[in-house]
Amino acid sequence: MTKLTRRAALGAGAALPFAAALPAAAAAPKQEPMQQNVRRFNLGDLEVTTLLANTVTNPNDPQTIFGMNVDAETFKEVSDAAFIPTDVNQFFFTPTLVNTGESLVLFDTGQSPEDITAAVEAAGYAAGDVDTVILTHMHGDHIGGLMSGGAPTFANAAYVTAQAEFDAWAAQENEGFEANVRPLAEKMTFLADGADAAPGITAVAAFGHTPGHMTYRLSSGEKSLLVAADLANHYVWSLAHPDWEVRFDMDKAAAAASRRNILGMLAAERMPMIGYHMPFPAVGYVETRGDGFHWVPESYQMML
Repeated sequence: MTKLTRRAALGAGAALPFAAALPAAAAAPKQEPMQQNVRRFNLGDLEVTTLLANTVTNPNDPQTIFGMNVDAETFKEVSDAAFIPTDVNQFFFTPTLVNTGESLVLFDTGQSPEDITAAVEAAGYAAGDVDTVILTHMHGDHIGGLMSGGAPTFANAAYVTAQAEFDAWAAQENEGFEANVRPLAEKMTFLADGADAAPGITAVAAFGHTPGHMTYRLSSGEKSLLVAADLANHYVWSLAHPDWEVRFDMDKAAAAASRRNILGMLAAERMPMIGYHMPFPAVGYVETRGDGFHWVPESYQMML
């Protein structure tokens, strides 16, 4: 029988793992996943803030929405190369605030008044601070936050949209338009391609997704950026492959032509863009790649 001396015992204790010599402690509780929901930067004299008003997981086959005109094998091959699954996808809804120094401009209003109000407040503003709301188009996830309890969510705002877009929706029976847009018609200014919505904010037509879908070029000094709205609804399945059909595009051929035209311009000018459905913070660049394009997320360029 081995006799364990005090010295031997101390030596044996020293050989134990460090954690074993400490008193037992409960593990730190896991926290909920966190998602940044505000990204602010300067573009010349303009203050630009992207707002994550909502993000939703689509548990259904993404090809019922994207790449509807390509075979499943091609869709899977492209998705695998981009490290994204083919049985689920994530939607992002990103309105944009622009503070010109004289006006606080909001591009699009998300899906609900609660979502957009919370997003604006997260950026340090109140709904009453917004004096101009620009509607890029009139799908429900862009006009859903316009009205709250029958009253305008942005009580102090005037509204800007494309004439072609308003006329197209006004000519059909659409519940969202009637509830959210028509009550504000008398406060609206209607634009055509190339018109200025405000100093430094110019409409650039991108028809096809909807009849009067507009993007908007922000300009300050030598710097420019395009608020691209729904020009491309996914960074791989739409932007990278501009001819892939998207279910939400009302005129699919015209939408594809708009993508090729405007994405080509962005790539040539090396101009950043904000995409309403791009992964948050939704800011990035476009480069040509093969017969299509490639999304390059912004890293620190907008800080410089």
